[in-house]
Amino acid sequence: MKKLFFPLLFATFALSAVAHYADWNAIAQFVVAAVAIVFAAGFLGKSTESVAHYAGQRLGGFLNATFGNAAELIIAIFLVKEGLFEMVKASLTGSIIGNLLLVLGASALAGGLKYKEQKFNLHLAGQNGTLMLLGVIALFIPAVFVKSEHLANQNSLALSVIIAGVLIVAYAGWLVYSMITHKQLLEDHEETSPDHGETAAWSKGRSIVYLVLATVMVAFISEWLVGTLEVFTRAFGLSELFVGAFIVAIVGNAAEHSAAVMLALKNKMGAAIEIAVGSSLQIALFVAPVLVFVSLLFTPHMDILFTTVELAAIAVAVFIATSVSRDGATTWYEGTLLLLVYIILGVAFYFV
Repeated sequence: MKKLFFPLLFATFALSAVAHYADWNAIAQFVVAAVAIVFAAGFLGKSTESVAHYAGQRLGGFLNATFGNAAELIIAIFLVKEGLFEMVKASLTGSIIGNLLLVLGASALAGGLKYKEQKFNLHLAGQNGTLMLLGVIALFIPAVFVKSEHLANQNSLALSVIIAGVLIVAYAGWLVYSMITHKQLLEDHEETSPDHGETAAWSKGRSIVYLVLATVMVAFISEWLVGTLEVFTRAFGLSELFVGAFIVAIVGNAAEHSAAVMLALKNKMGAAIEIAVGSSLQIALFVAPVLVFVSLLFTPHMDILFTTVELAAIAVAVFIATSVSRDGATTWYEGTLLLLVYIILGVAFYFV
């Protein structure tokens, strides 16, 4: 199977490109792209694991989250340009809850079935929880003030821009704190000697090239796949909120799903946490604020006001994810609980 992986990877990618540009039937495009993204996500996961072998689990996890969110950011910028702000906010909401509940839950479940308990850095868990709460507060405050009519509508954009700037500063500070000044404090024990007798799949240079290549492939396939979703939305009578928060988010996060689960199965839960939670933090503290600033280049502008349903979903996801991870260890049952909460939210969004 390993010998066939690359031929199948490039064959499915090429077939997906042909289906898209030749304007095949939308359902056929969806099926081909869905198969292609499975291989592309696996390629990205393997590349990330190889890079992490040389750079350490934390940096490897950060790179995976960043490269995984790059595709989402690019797609979101085009949606902002078209003025589809509700779809953008729904997809951001879906990304946050998808990473905290689906990705983290699947990783904890898969790893927990193989290992009785998987431990990771307790201090990192606490810092992640605090940052997630900051994201909830930053999204909650403007929505409350506007809806309670204590803030004029014309001032909501100004407030959104200021809050977006504050969140970017907070994220930049977190990168300095976690990658430079307190790097050793946040490392898992196994990170101090990353080799563990293992060998990387590829050389350092090839690993980096493959990581970039895999990200580009995921970006293209994700865009092609998302482009077919309108047909399914009409066919099954799905709401824009459900499509944005769940279908688009699941497709956009395919790379993180694959990489995090693969690492958890190798008892590298710290790296899986870095991917799942780190990706959610990056969406809330960097991607969403950046989109607010990007929208200033177009008309109309996007604010940072999320709906009550979206805020409730994000708050619930942050609360349960923080509760599960605050002790610095996960089990298969805790992973199951996260997945069950994700199902509850999915059903609720479906009936909105």
